[in-house]
Amino acid sequence: MTQVWQVQVAAPTKELATALARAAVEARLAAGGQVVGPVTSVFWHLGEFGTGEEWQVVLKTTEDRYKELEQLLVARHEWTNPEITALPLAAGLAPYLDWVGRTTSK
Repeated sequence: MTQVWQVQVAAPTKELATALARAAVEARLAAGGQVVGPVTSVFWHLGEFGTGEEWQVVLKTTEDRYKELEQLLVARHEWTNPEITALPLAAGLAPYLDWVGRTTSK
């Protein structure tokens, strides 16, 4: 079975978060995604401490499709250094994991 990954990206608006999720799923770089928010973010940026409102996009993809997904997210994001992270899933319902693999296969 293909290794399934969960990818998370932060966005400053619901509109951008939704656009990123749609683009990823329509391109079959992710099998599905959720837009969660708003969330309060606490951070250091350019030497300044701050807080702000962000939206989280959670996407399910495979290890094989991650690099292409990352490239799409970077190209469509308005931040020059967007928060994009990925974790391999240790376990999950087998039919669901199979669906992610089938849906994102080239």
